[in-house]
Amino acid sequence: MTMIRMARMGRKKKPFYRIVVTDSRKRRDSGWIETIGHYNPVSANKDLTLDEERLNYWLGVGAQMSPTIKRLAKR
Repeated sequence: MTMIRMARMGRKKKPFYRIVVTDSRKRRDSGWIETIGHYNPVSANKDLTLDEERLNYWLGVGAQMSPTIKRLAKR
């Protein structure tokens, strides 16, 4: 199954996440199909950038969002 989830980047205690489309059987940080946004929880205003057009495309072809991405996409 194809999932839309976060892949962790950054260094220790300074996380930065990419919002990626990947196969659900792959590890958290390996081999994604496409990057559709990023999220920085450390910044003052918690930056979230998400390509809505690509998100809607992947949802249209059957990709599932992780619970965290569902929560962030509502903002």
